Amino acid sequence: MVQLEILVYPDDRLRQVSQPVKAVDDKITGFIADLEETLSSQPGCVGIAAPQVGNFLRIIIVDVSSRPQHKNHGHLVLINPVITSKKGSSVGREGCLSVPDYTGKVNRSQFIEVKALNRFGSKVAFQMEGYEARAIQHEIDHLDGKLFIDNLVGNRNSLKKRNEL
Repeated sequence: MVQLEILVYPDDRLRQVSQPVKAVDDKITGFIADLEETLSSQPGCVGIAAPQVGNFLRIIIVDVSSRPQHKNHGHLVLINPVITSKKGSSVGREGCLSVPDYTGKVNRSQFIEVKALNRFGSKVAFQMEGYEARAIQHEIDHLDGKLFIDNLVGNRNSLKKRNEL
């Protein structure tokens, strides 16, 4: 396994839309292992998307289980994820490996349903809420070439330097 280099804003590649994975093969599973290694090397980070490391395939990893106060499904590798339903809304502060020095307030759906393939290529579906739903939406945005800073809400203090929190 290899730690991959994380692209950092304003790198134009972060705006590229990712392509669907056609088949889960050894190349994809090897990349997923490297993406997991990269995520685990970032303390406090709960998610990563393939385009953040310059691989423009629709793959995300989310694991909010380190925050047991939030209901979650544990360590999720989602290939070609699609949100099939959204309900409610909630404003919360987000950060990002690709925008390392800032956090910002973003409005996200409070409840989502998502369908995807897992690391073995099997179909999976989840109902999520709260923090886990926020993390999934954040990572799927990366697959569409969007960053949390594109979705800031609130007053002029919505975006803050990390050391100001």
